[in-house]
Amino acid sequence: MLAEQFPRWDLQLIAEKTGINQRHIAAPGETASDLAVAAAEKLFASGAIDRESIDFILLCTQTPDYPLPTTSCLVQDRLGLSTRCGAMDFNLGCSGFVYGLAVADGLIQSRAAKNILLLTAETYSKYIDDDDRSLRTIFGDAAAATLITPGETPSVWGFQFGSDGSGGDMLIVGDGGARAEQDAIKPRHRKRWNSRLYMDGPSLINFTVEAIPRLVDEILEANGMTDADIDKYLMHQATWKMLDQLRSRMQVSDERLPIDLADIGNTVSCTLPILIERLRSRGETKPGDTNMLVGFGVGLSWAGCLWKDHCEG
Repeated sequence: MLAEQFPRWDLQLIAEKTGINQRHIAAPGETASDLAVAAAEKLFASGAIDRESIDFILLCTQTPDYPLPTTSCLVQDRLGLSTRCGAMDFNLGCSGFVYGLAVADGLIQSRAAKNILLLTAETYSKYIDDDDRSLRTIFGDAAAATLITPGETPSVWGFQFGSDGSGGDMLIVGDGGARAEQDAIKPRHRKRWNSRLYMDGPSLINFTVEAIPRLVDEILEANGMTDADIDKYLMHQATWKMLDQLRSRMQVSDERLPIDLADIGNTVSCTLPILIERLRSRGETKPGDTNMLVGFGVGLSWAGCLWKDHCEG
């Protein structure tokens, strides 16, 4: 426990700002593919679909097992899926789940694929130094498996996207790629810790509270809707402070913009599918509800869409 390792850290104050009391961390040697395979096996064990029916894997991760080969190909083999199954990695982090839904929707609409396994898997802990009080108390490791299949009526629509690479220096791992160290993007401010991962939290909050309410308004306007048409705004679970500021800026109640990260932390691309599953399990979202899904963060990248829950269980 962090309290035992670092008795001088004011963990109560940190928890008040982040809303995080506990995180789950991958074991030494455990990678994103291990977590993704475990999540997919849990989905298959539920009886939702036979693995033989999967014809495309989309894997969102910012912590791939290797620079190459693609981690999704390794996952395809480990899961025993058909060699006729497509497999693709994409690296988008906090906005990745919504982007993945959009890619899956496009594959289905074009009839390129029918039964898509959207996997999100992150092990940010591999990038964080043990002594890093800032990042170690925020990020948790996780994976989620989402099955996407055609339906009689659309479940996701109204996608809107945004990107601003000028903010790439706000959240970055500057080594491990092909760019020479002397030419790499430098962190926006001086690094206080030895972690490979650098994050400028205040700048990310400023970006979020400006860009995301505007994105929400654009999605509503483009689809002829108003705030009253939305049951819940399901946002990337970054930190309590960031989401609470969004609630205030958008003038949305706690119930309509839920925060649920106290025991898992910020799990990057996994926060939205985990949030959806938790809300369903507690009966806090139900079939027929119209919700808005919004992801935002590293890149800078952001995305949103409308989602009508057709799931009965």
